[in-house]
Amino acid sequence: MSTQNNTMTKERPLHVIGGGLAGSEAAWQIASAGVPVVVHEMRPVRMTEAHQTQSLAELVCSNSFRSDDWANNAVGLLHEEMRRADSLIMAAGDTHKLPAGGALAVDRDGFAAEVTARLEAHPLVTIAREEVAGLPPADWESVIIATGPLTSPALSAAVAGLTGEGELAFFDAIAPIVHLHSVDETIAWRQSRYGKTGPAGTGADYINCPLSKDEYEAFIDALLAGEKTSFKEWEANTPYFDGCLPIEVMAERGRETLRFGPMKPVGLDDPRTGRWPHAVVQLRQDNALGTLWNMVGFQTKLRHAEQTRIFRMIPGLQNAEFARLGGLHRNTFLNSPRLLDSNLRLKSMPRLRFAGQITGVEGYVESAAIGLLAGRFAAAERLGSTLAPPPPTTALGALIAHITGGHVEASGEGPRSFQPMNINFGLFPAIEEPRTDADGKRIKGKEKGFARKRLMAERALADIGGWLRAAT
Repeated sequence: MSTQNNTMTKERPLHVIGGGLAGSEAAWQIASAGVPVVVHEMRPVRMTEAHQTQSLAELVCSNSFRSDDWANNAVGLLHEEMRRADSLIMAAGDTHKLPAGGALAVDRDGFAAEVTARLEAHPLVTIAREEVAGLPPADWESVIIATGPLTSPALSAAVAGLTGEGELAFFDAIAPIVHLHSVDETIAWRQSRYGKTGPAGTGADYINCPLSKDEYEAFIDALLAGEKTSFKEWEANTPYFDGCLPIEVMAERGRETLRFGPMKPVGLDDPRTGRWPHAVVQLRQDNALGTLWNMVGFQTKLRHAEQTRIFRMIPGLQNAEFARLGGLHRNTFLNSPRLLDSNLRLKSMPRLRFAGQITGVEGYVESAAIGLLAGRFAAAERLGSTLAPPPPTTALGALIAHITGGHVEASGEGPRSFQPMNINFGLFPAIEEPRTDADGKRIKGKEKGFARKRLMAERALADIGGWLRAAT
């Protein structure tokens, strides 16, 4: 392509619909490639049932990006790959990180303000506060739809009509947030599981509220009997995403389910007894001031009055004051393996790309990762080249490979089985398990698993480095 044509090409903006994590990351990657981009965000012109501000990249549920351990955890590996790809979301997260043991948690307000300010300040980024109702105009030659789980009805219906597939749907639940001053720290204590430190951590990053066996059983009884939010008729058969189940749904699966899930007491020593409690409720810092704390894993569809009553049964929270109570909202996502190509383009209308949670990934970081890839694909295309997806041996590559082609469809005439997916090492190509360590000693038991993950992570970082160098 000639310099003159290249300049003309770069002057025509790309369009990103949606200013969440995926849309913000996509816009950043496009602008960083030297291509102008317009971000269309409907808030505050039109608000959603889950958002509370007009900031870009607002975190509506947890404030945690989960594990930041690249050597042993797939999401931590995804963090590291995105950092190496100049991710805006990871840069803002690192700037506004909070103590959270081995996890990367962020001050939600500071994080969103950082993303918004950096995009507003970029000379190639324009932010248009408007709703895109229906399909984008035909003269928008390249569009990334990153409208997330709360895609507006008009756009959702337009996409459904275009594909003939409709969209799948599931319910997502939000956890409550507690004011620190209302927590009784003569009962609760501060400790990360096994005293583990992480980004900005000290080993005492969580507030732990212990329950005895009797207190746990009474809590489970109250959860099961509590009044829940009722569904509309058209929502009755909508499934939950297993990674974000309401606690009362988990309790319905068995009385011990919570003790092996978000209320797991393992690695937490009650200073009053010196032992692990029967069960524990953990609170994680939610803002930089340390005044707000999130109830970890306590997504719920209980009615608000029931939440206040039942959660105050938890020792240490008997006088809890809630900055936000839990809630439930309906998410939508595409049947991506059937509808999208390997560059995230809609097969039936390639000028449209999709990114983020609407593609069938689950989690903040995964959504931003797909935005990162969509932005890079779109920018490369505008500049006259084709960018291949990252190798499937990488976290970025494994994630996009799953949603665009790695999923196995249900057989016969039954329902489609594609469901949202977090990044995990099960999505990566296999690697031979090491038999000996660096000193030649035989590796046994759980150590094999740790060593295998480490090898997969090292392979991934080497391969993502090669992909990034080839893309420049």
